[in-house]
Amino acid sequence: MKTPSQCSREEWPTKAYKNLDFLNSESARNIRVLCEMTEPGLRFAKEEVEATIVLFGSARIQPLEEAKRLRTAVRDSITDPENPSPEEKRALHRAECGIKSAPYYNAAVQLSESLTKWSMNLPGPQKERFIICSGGGPGIMEAANLGAHNVGGKSIGLGISLPFEQGVNQYIPEDLKFEFHYFFVRKYWFVLMAKALVAFPGGFGTLDELFETLTLMQTSKIDVLPPIVLFGSEFWNDVVNFQALVDWGTISPEDLKLFKIVDTVEEAHQHIVSCLTERFL
Repeated sequence: MKTPSQCSREEWPTKAYKNLDFLNSESARNIRVLCEMTEPGLRFAKEEVEATIVLFGSARIQPLEEAKRLRTAVRDSITDPENPSPEEKRALHRAECGIKSAPYYNAAVQLSESLTKWSMNLPGPQKERFIICSGGGPGIMEAANLGAHNVGGKSIGLGISLPFEQGVNQYIPEDLKFEFHYFFVRKYWFVLMAKALVAFPGGFGTLDELFETLTLMQTSKIDVLPPIVLFGSEFWNDVVNFQALVDWGTISPEDLKLFKIVDTVEEAHQHIVSCLTERFL
């Protein structure tokens, strides 16, 4: 019988931290969470990222030309325009919605460009700049990263593993691309460094991120409040009746001052720059 000293290296047992079956097991969930809490911070430190401007919104919003091509393709695919099937009606409805929401893609690109240029021209070291951060995927997230890329700035993409509507876009530097498994850890990194947040029209995910951030601000869990901008009054006033929350007494009137609703890139830029200069510079 061989003694341990006589065993070849190939015969040694696998170390726990190299055991992928264990690391991917339910028992090791806390270790995986810790990895997602730790590794991004090391990369951010290496890239001298300490402050971000977060842009988030729907993954489904496309540039206008793409939205037009999709609508044309959907219309051409309908076999009987006078009597479309339920599936065809749904596809056409989504295509029409794509046309309606497409201007927000361009607005996100422009806002990201203007804020990146402003940040890059700030005096001082790199780490004192404000870096655009998105959820890393398509739609408004892509627009945010594209805007920074267009003007030669770096940006962050906090991607998430999902069964649909996700994937890290091509406009993010390799060292600042992330893919998270745990939503709550991703949100942690969204909020931890955020000095401003801009919410474009979006669905459940956008509303979740918005209201969680507002809750943290309302309950004084954030020391210096970041400006929050809701872009697109037509959407936000239609989707969320904030005044009704005041009328029902579930929030205070002053809570409405935690955010600002805007309709133009210029207004958003001016408000964010003014607040960042006053609160952080």
